[in-house]
Amino acid sequence: MTIKVGNIVSHPRGQEWGAGKVLEITSTLAMIQFSDGIKRKIAVSHFSTLEPAAPGSYLPPVEVPVVAKPSRAPRASKKKI
Repeated sequence: MTIKVGNIVSHPRGQEWGAGKVLEITSTLAMIQFSDGIKRKIAVSHFSTLEPAAPGSYLPPVEVPVVAKPSRAPRASKKKI
């Protein structure tokens, strides 16, 4: 299987990970975002273990919105007597 950015793949030994979307490919590895929310690096030597998956099988992880902490009031400065 030829691995390209955007491919939807699965890993036979990582069925609990769900399907994954190939995000980046370098000369030594592929960065894949799996449906369980974890990005995993798969070495080129293991590309042959990846299998094509149906496009609808990839469920992007739910993004939790970042909630900003309320700002604190500035402290009153202590006056030296």
